[in-house]
Amino acid sequence: MLSVARMMRADPRGFALAATFVVACSSSDDNNGVITPPVNYGYDLVEAFPSLTFSRPVDIRNAGDGTNRLFVVEQTGRILVFPNDKAAAAVDVFLDITASVAYRSQGELGLLGLAFHPDYASNGFFFVYYTTGASGARRARLSRFHVSADPNVADPASESVLLDFAEPEDNHNGGALCFGGDGYLYIGVGDGGGTGDPGGNGQNRQTLLGSILRLDVDQNVATPPYHAIPPDNPYVGNANGYAEEIYAYGLRNPWRISYDAAGGVLWAGDVGQAAWEEIDQIVSGANYGWNCREGRHDYPGQSSPLCATATGFVEPVFDYGHDVGRSITGGYVYRGTALPSLAGRYVYADFVTGIVWALKSGAPVETDVLRDTSLFIPTFGVDEDGELLLAAYFATGDPSKLYRIEEIEVTE
Repeated sequence: MLSVARMMRADPRGFALAATFVVACSSSDDNNGVITPPVNYGYDLVEAFPSLTFSRPVDIRNAGDGTNRLFVVEQTGRILVFPNDKAAAAVDVFLDITASVAYRSQGELGLLGLAFHPDYASNGFFFVYYTTGASGARRARLSRFHVSADPNVADPASESVLLDFAEPEDNHNGGALCFGGDGYLYIGVGDGGGTGDPGGNGQNRQTLLGSILRLDVDQNVATPPYHAIPPDNPYVGNANGYAEEIYAYGLRNPWRISYDAAGGVLWAGDVGQAAWEEIDQIVSGANYGWNCREGRHDYPGQSSPLCATATGFVEPVFDYGHDVGRSITGGYVYRGTALPSLAGRYVYADFVTGIVWALKSGAPVETDVLRDTSLFIPTFGVDEDGELLLAAYFATGDPSKLYRIEEIEVTE
């Protein structure tokens, strides 16, 4: 095992970590934005669009409409669009809602998620998740918008609010969106913030916080609330006051969720508190344990009183300790064709240490380092061909770039 020294490496989200991480890989110290690890793992990160830069990207999407465009969500409140062409030299502003978005530099507030309707090519609907409201009165909002007559420009006046609820703190906002194979919209919502989930929201099914939500957005399209509850959601018609939007719960801060159509699995990377980061496969009605548990382990902090009677926790597919990483960035199961060695593997990263892995489900679970980088990696995405992209920026912050993973010849 080789040491990766990242002493007091600043995290742009607002804190620094004093630690030396020991992982099964080599060091790659910050070097003016150049990725130069001394060990060759057989994969490299290459700039996908050398002429383009971004500001705090948190999501990468395609519209699935056959146009081969890419959309990048900037945390400050903009969505940018451009052709999926390495020679792309300019972007269009698809949507700008910065006036509505609560954002704070080096924080977790902002425009956090985007999903295009499966029938976007015909109905023009897309969905965003963002924080809004003044300090002390923060809200999380899920809204639907519509594209304008110009395919590269959305209509900002078309906003229809599907969900709007209180956020107790300014962190742990979640915000990832994706459609499942059932046509329903899934939403990752954090526990509302604070150290150790002080409100006990992860185990409280009477709040939307700390959950994966599931909505039918094809009902009530023209009238509020612009959605319906799927009839097979686990708490439909319950007599306990549980929120019927909840699909699964017991999550701390699901930072990126994705649906693998080929495998029929919804994946989530859930950011840990004190010791463990985890990867989950999300199933209906499951309790993933927070704040009774962190990863596969009992949480030693102040847990919710609901933990005294909670049972049947669903274990993560994989978890790793804070000797390896500090903040998981959930990714995608690779289904493209350019990297056959990664077919069917879940590719993810750690935001703080910059390591990119590929996980192979099975007994035991295998996870391999693809690249050890000096980058902060906030999100992944796929293009219309299923090819993987990731966004990253350096310790100094912006400008940010998009990268692709490429196989390279292994040399000694």
